[in-house]
Amino acid sequence: MFYDVYCQLCRSRGLTPSGAASRIGFNRASVTQWKNSGNPPKQELLLKIASFFNVSVDYLLTGREQTEPDRSVELDGLEFALFGEVRDMTEAQKRDVLKFAQFIKEKGE
Repeated sequence: MFYDVYCQLCRSRGLTPSGAASRIGFNRASVTQWKNSGNPPKQELLLKIASFFNVSVDYLLTGREQTEPDRSVELDGLEFALFGEVRDMTEAQKRDVLKFAQFIKEKGE
């Protein structure tokens, strides 16, 4: 999936995959590796590629933008579940705690 999205983004900019690699600043052999293995690059390189093409990492990995669901109800429930311990946290910190809780839940399944 990543390789196909990467190639499509390259075409949309009038670049070859190897040409984009040179402009972004990574080894052209990486492109061949993604094509052959089907694996995406590591996070640091994903971030560089996403920045170059002005897309999200989600888009690079799935070919579609992910929309953030309304988490206000979940954040209120999180505060209740933690007995008010998150009261002094920012909304971003509360979202991070919620994402971590969801990660732990999925990991256990």
